[in-house]
Amino acid sequence: MDKINIIVSQNIKRIRQEKNLSLDDLSKISNVSKSMLAQIEKGSANPSLSTLWKIANGLMVPFNSLVSQPRSPYEIVRLSEIDPITEDNENLKNFVIFPGNEKQRFSTYYIQVHPGYSWTSDKHMHGTIEFITVFNGELELIIGKNSFNLKNGESIRFKADTQHSYHNVSDETLIFHNILFNP
Repeated sequence: MDKINIIVSQNIKRIRQEKNLSLDDLSKISNVSKSMLAQIEKGSANPSLSTLWKIANGLMVPFNSLVSQPRSPYEIVRLSEIDPITEDNENLKNFVIFPGNEKQRFSTYYIQVHPGYSWTSDKHMHGTIEFITVFNGELELIIGKNSFNLKNGESIRFKADTQHSYHNVSDETLIFHNILFNP
């Protein structure tokens, strides 16, 4: 079992129980099946980013509270030691660098996207702001009816409580940092 699956399973179960929700309750508010939720809480499922976002939104907690690890006062993070959350046969790898939790209002992600790959993100909690910096490739970011193209060394800040999509429009692996600030 991947380390990230264990962390996710423990966090979802803990948050669900703190909110006095049954698996049925969580299924109804997240639109994720009860059987999938049970598998996730056992650590036997490998949930997609979309599924985790549905659960976070249903629980009304920041996404990072589902992937946060126990912390010490100092932390060195090595990308090689992080199990990424993946989508679509690893066309997208999302490495949780500095996860937040219910008390910390931000999280940091390192994201790698194969050439030509695109995905759409559901809207985040009301008031969430994303800060993106591109380090390799070219990102087309579509927010509502607005489209932005970002290249190496360019950054953007935007309200992420609306649906938005990411597209690697280059012929190389897109690499960017994403900081999510939650209200």
